[in-house]
Amino acid sequence: MAGKKVQRKLSSAAVELLNNKPMLKTERPILGLDIGGTNIKAGVLVGSELVDIRMIETPSQESQEYILETIADLIGTYLHHDFFAIGVGIPGLIDTDLGIVLNLENIPSFKRVHLREFLELRFGKPVYINNDANCFALGEYKFGAAKIYKHVVGITLGTGLGAGIIANGHLYCGFNCAAGEWCSAPYLDQDFEFYCSSKFFYAKYHAKAKSLSKRAKDGDKEALRAYAEYGHHLGELIKNILYTLAPQAIVLGGSIRKAYPFFRESMLANIATFKYPSVSANLKILISELDETGIHGAVALVDEYAVPAEPVEKSI
Repeated sequence: MAGKKVQRKLSSAAVELLNNKPMLKTERPILGLDIGGTNIKAGVLVGSELVDIRMIETPSQESQEYILETIADLIGTYLHHDFFAIGVGIPGLIDTDLGIVLNLENIPSFKRVHLREFLELRFGKPVYINNDANCFALGEYKFGAAKIYKHVVGITLGTGLGAGIIANGHLYCGFNCAAGEWCSAPYLDQDFEFYCSSKFFYAKYHAKAKSLSKRAKDGDKEALRAYAEYGHHLGELIKNILYTLAPQAIVLGGSIRKAYPFFRESMLANIATFKYPSVSANLKILISELDETGIHGAVALVDEYAVPAEPVEKSI
């Protein structure tokens, strides 16, 4: 019995250490960019802290050349930090081998953009680019609540629906970053993005998710019903993920996560109907607590791919 108590104490100490320290392989400065259709955010990871966080408006309707120069101008203001590499998170499909952004819905001119080549030629530093939802999952695994799990799916709930996969402790992207695109999977008369993003509230309740959340806090019955229905649909998505990957944990991010108390019960009730209780009963649902998930994910991308792992000592 004494041995078991010691083991529990050691495990708790290990968990506490993981919760307080990012799972990084380097402490060298890294610049992270979170490029979206509305804003571009940037920050530098120094040690284990993000510093000098800035945001500019995305000139989304301008030409590709103009937008690239806008990004370069922002990066240029960070050169005094002497960062060794740049990580970029951006929506859409990415050819990660060549660093090409294949398309970006909210920025019409961003089609087949050789972003890595442009930035590496301009700044002479390695650049790593990936889908923003993949970056979110990796950022949560490196910095957030998912550190203690090897198999994780990160889901972003907002204007759209995104997902990233951590498999056996590493980011899994699939071909052209298309892995985890449950948003486009058919569901009912639409797809999962329609029912698990803010589109659902617009279409079914003619209101914004945020305004319904405020009404739900005041006990408004229609708002509470809207979120209960939303939770049921999200539970269906999570069951699909369980059948596909059987992760240990799912991390919810995006603006809708803040309304979690209003859709938690119906979501969990649906998950409880999953065919394999040994999987669903052990699933951990985590809510992101990172303030700058996009930037965290971008710098985590550099740490994942640019920094070699510690060599393993082989016994003779």
